[in-house]
Amino acid sequence: MVKENILTLRQRIARASSKINQDPGRITVVAVAKGRAVEQIKEVTEAGITDIGENRVQEAVLKYAAVHATPCAVQPKWHMVGHLQTNKVKDAVRIFDLIHSVDSIRLADEINGQAARIGKIQDILVQVNTSGEITKFGLNPSKAMELMKGIAEFKNINIKGLMTIAPIVDSPEKTRPYFKMLRELRDRVNELSAISYQLSALSMGMSDDFEVAIEEGATMVRLGRAIFED
Repeated sequence: MVKENILTLRQRIARASSKINQDPGRITVVAVAKGRAVEQIKEVTEAGITDIGENRVQEAVLKYAAVHATPCAVQPKWHMVGHLQTNKVKDAVRIFDLIHSVDSIRLADEINGQAARIGKIQDILVQVNTSGEITKFGLNPSKAMELMKGIAEFKNINIKGLMTIAPIVDSPEKTRPYFKMLRELRDRVNELSAISYQLSALSMGMSDDFEVAIEEGATMVRLGRAIFED
């Protein structure tokens, strides 16, 4: 089932990319494995998706150990896609290649300190709340540039780009303004040289709306149900 789902996803990604004349190979598919078994993660990596997303640090630590204890052709890259508490940062920095959900200078400071302790440059994304929903984490778009300027001063953090979560709506097309807003914010940061390097990554789009996100410039899509379920 997983293999067939991934084949279908590749076709859908290709169609969405063709609408904007972009190479579908530029899209990183992050398989969100919250609540999934280690065997399912291995099935996904064997089918060609080697980026694994987790929402909870505790769950990720166990899976990380289990996956890395087993010899395999390709070890996955690990993504923290859920809200990250400061008391979980030590473990998060140890195992995650990319943290998608940085939304405060306090959290960034803790990440920088823990990364420095182990001699790591931690890649992150800044989470922006483009919908303004009070139930969602993430920065107000108007405050994102100021935060990025502050984070860019940390020596052990590298900002790769931005992340957002669109609201739940009755039609994927209704998510377009929120993805467009994130792309425009990324472009504005780059145009103004707000930090000393260019941002490239846009993590946006989930199982219900990833095609619209791709049309608006997503470079990463975070997919759970579309990969793991019928």
